Amino acid sequence: MTEKTHASLAIPARESDQGHALPPRHREWRRAQIAIVIVLVLLLIGAIRTVVARMLNDHAVQAATTQNAKQYVNVELPKQADGAGDTLLPGTLRGFVESPIYARSTGYLLHWYVDIGAHVKQGQLLADLDTPEIDQELAQAIAQREQTASSLVLAKSSLDRWQQLRQRDAVSQQELDERQSTYNQGMANLDAADANVRRLRQLESFKRILAPFAGVVTQRNVDVGDLIDAGSGTSRALFALAQSDPLRVYVQLPQAYAQGIADGQQVVVTQAELPEQQFHGSITHIAGAIDVPTRSLQIEVTLPNPDGKLRPGAYVQVALQAVAHARLLVPGNALLFRAEGPRLAVVDANGVVKLHKVLIAQDLGQTLEIESGIEPTDQVIINPSDSVADGDHVVIAKPSGKQGATS
Repeated sequence: MTEKTHASLAIPARESDQGHALPPRHREWRRAQIAIVIVLVLLLIGAIRTVVARMLNDHAVQAATTQNAKQYVNVELPKQADGAGDTLLPGTLRGFVESPIYARSTGYLLHWYVDIGAHVKQGQLLADLDTPEIDQELAQAIAQREQTASSLVLAKSSLDRWQQLRQRDAVSQQELDERQSTYNQGMANLDAADANVRRLRQLESFKRILAPFAGVVTQRNVDVGDLIDAGSGTSRALFALAQSDPLRVYVQLPQAYAQGIADGQQVVVTQAELPEQQFHGSITHIAGAIDVPTRSLQIEVTLPNPDGKLRPGAYVQVALQAVAHARLLVPGNALLFRAEGPRLAVVDANGVVKLHKVLIAQDLGQTLEIESGIEPTDQVIINPSDSVADGDHVVIAKPSGKQGATS
């Protein structure tokens, strides 16, 4: 085409025709390579961004899963029981000597001289009895004894006479032996009569009711005119007498502590009705065997009571020192019941759970008194789940400020 034609068709004329050269092809290829590299870089950045976002998301999910998988627990340190080293046990006060006073003779009560609460001395007259039947029996026994003595005098004289006749060979040996036998029988009858008189006189002496020991009268069960039957089978006691100084305290000690006591060990006795007062005694007797039904050992404490503040029959508490190790108190809801026995879940410094076998000394309701198995520094889990086991990892929950303020 001619240049005119190009102009009419609005086709620019070639630069070569105008004296300008076209750009080389290798420059265009380089531009294309740069564009391709930029696109690839952009794609790589996008891929890296996606991978990083997925990794961050996976890490967040894993962290959330780990956080949700953590087991939070509440712990509490054991508390020292009050009276550390002491064992409080119930006891019963009894008089050092206690005895019901029965009548030995049958009769009627003439008079009584002491009433309940009276302090009496040994041998003091408590009451008088009227014993007409015994009096008559004694008089009859004395008369029989006189008869027997008279017969013996006759037998003695006959024996002496027959012995003289035998020496002259006036009587036979058989006749002499008969007189000797009669005399011997009379002697035996006299001894029997004397014994019967002594028995009745002694029985008659029991019409005077005397105190067998010094003490206080705790009961008076009769009045003037009452018919008194002898003996203690079906009859009632006239009086009850107790020696109140010193006193005996009887305590049933559980078998677990039976090996930690000895004669002479000091104890402290308290009574609820006498607050802030302590009475000191010592162990004087220890039973030699464990009582099978209660699995306990009975011990006896001798307790001085010079001022009479303590009364026989009262309920007291006895503190035995050094009977057991110092006990620890834990909440009752910390206990786990397993086939092997009671357990407490303890958390160590690394958050690992360890189940400790414990010996329960006393169940106090909301708290338990632990004899052995834990230490005062152990962190005991409160209200643990039934699935907790040795080796579990737990996180100790921090108490909230509200709880701390409340506590």
